[in-house]
Amino acid sequence: MVTERNTAATRRGHARDVDHPYPLHLDLSGRRAVVVGGGPVGARRARELVSAGADVLLVAPQACEEVVAMADAGDLAWRQGRWCATDLDGAWLVHTATGDARTDDAVAAEATSRRTWCVRASRTEGDARTRAWTPAVVRQDDVVISVTAGGDPRRSAALRDGVRLGLSSGALPLRRHRRPSADHDRGGLGRVTLVGGGPGDASLITLAGRRALAEADVVVVDRLAPRALLDELDADVEVVDVGKAPDHHPVPQREIERVLVDRALRGLRVVRLKGGDGYVFGRGAEEAAACRAAGITVDVVPGITSALAVPAAAGIPVTHRGVARSVTVMTGHEVLGDDELLDLAAQTARGGTLVVLMGVSRLPELAAGLAAQGADPDLPVALVESGCTPEQRTTTATLATAAQVAQSRGVRAPAVIVIGLVAAMAHPTPQQPTPVVDLRTRATTRPPAHAPAPEPAQEPVR
Repeated sequence: MVTERNTAATRRGHARDVDHPYPLHLDLSGRRAVVVGGGPVGARRARELVSAGADVLLVAPQACEEVVAMADAGDLAWRQGRWCATDLDGAWLVHTATGDARTDDAVAAEATSRRTWCVRASRTEGDARTRAWTPAVVRQDDVVISVTAGGDPRRSAALRDGVRLGLSSGALPLRRHRRPSADHDRGGLGRVTLVGGGPGDASLITLAGRRALAEADVVVVDRLAPRALLDELDADVEVVDVGKAPDHHPVPQREIERVLVDRALRGLRVVRLKGGDGYVFGRGAEEAAACRAAGITVDVVPGITSALAVPAAAGIPVTHRGVARSVTVMTGHEVLGDDELLDLAAQTARGGTLVVLMGVSRLPELAAGLAAQGADPDLPVALVESGCTPEQRTTTATLATAAQVAQSRGVRAPAVIVIGLVAAMAHPTPQQPTPVVDLRTRATTRPPAHAPAPEPAQEPVR
């Protein structure tokens, strides 16, 4: 009686197994795996097994070029001929992909008699004759996710692609809660990733940057970084605010570097989140050097620099066919000598564009210096505040009037200054007169003398 109940339970359990398979990942390193079939499907199966470290024997009378190449490279053993039962000796796993149902069934039957799992390429999940199948797989770094969907391969592939997108975009949780063995081998050291967060809008960060944030234990963040992304972090992720305002640096650069090294030495994954691109006047290279000097691994994720993106958001192409074929990006922090100003003025005369970051406070000095060295006083100038944010505001003027107009409009940092003919293509904020420039002749005229004086705009909320 007990035997009958157990047999019935076994039958019921077996039926449940078909509906709800038991998922399992196998470590096949150094173990024999046999592939029967030398076509493209067999080659793909063999390639995956080789990648898993298996000792692969492939059996087929003929084989495609990929199989031959793997055999010539010593990645697998190819026995040229028809399969026989002894090919399965010592096998832990068998894949059959001959394209002939009878041959595949015979291989599977022999494997079953040996209690060896066999995957048949001609059968899918849900097939009553199938006891093992390969799922759709996502691999990213050390993450491996297998997907099956009721015997529907296309549905499985679609789900796999959705999972892959979630992983690559950082939408899925990637943060490690157990230190990988590789980190133990490196003495428990963490790593630092320098992430350029883009010019303001959180959606402009790269997928790689968002993924790094999803993996972070510590985030060291700047004032102009896309701070909305911090709301997506786990509650126990440490956020270190090292924001700098103009002429106000509460956290010195050396202290920032010390924090990065300190947290990484504790074995944590650290993200240094900056606005724009950390290697464009962002001191990212200095931070990378400090970390590497301490033996810390550093990854760099470039960002969309505000020097190019903010003018574009205001309708300004920093280069334009027939008008501007070069662009110079510079910081407004430094005092320029006459030779440097002369060179910049000459660039504008040749149609070059000057893009100035962090230059609002020195705009009067810069404009006067360029004019003194021969730059056209009617050269268009655009000042774009809080670029790529809802508070973006564009002010247009000429080189001769830029300082006065900026003062009357209350222009403040952060702002990107564009000097050159292309600045006339800006989309200014309403109530702001626009210099009229014929880009075909490069002739510049000022607004009519009777144009009303610009009204100060309300200061944007910061």
